[in-house]
Amino acid sequence: MSSTTAHLKPTVRVHLWLETSEGLVFGPGRAQLLAKLAECGSLRKAAKELGMSYRAAWGKIKKTEEIIGERLVIRDKNKKSGYELSNAGRLLLEGFLSWYNEVEEFAVHRAGELLPWHVTKFDDTSTK
Repeated sequence: MSSTTAHLKPTVRVHLWLETSEGLVFGPGRAQLLAKLAECGSLRKAAKELGMSYRAAWGKIKKTEEIIGERLVIRDKNKKSGYELSNAGRLLLEGFLSWYNEVEEFAVHRAGELLPWHVTKFDDTSTK
């Protein structure tokens, strides 16, 4: 490794999503939206915290529901205006996050084998 590249601290950024001919089905943005909705119990609050409009957030959820033929969110029985993840929404979110993390771990490991630098996950940079 040359002295000019010794200072490099590259991180792996993985971009994974699922799509069909009808459009985007699911990706990190929708996963983040569903996770935030589950945390907040409110689509409006989740959208606001993610810097998007309620309409855009609702549109993304509806588009995925339309493509997969299942509801991702349902009205929270305990809150009049709140939402919670449906079973299908929870399973999709958990499955996608698990798959994403496995692919990211493999990418970091493989980069470490093939490249001359210490490569880390993107999230790891915030703690260093």
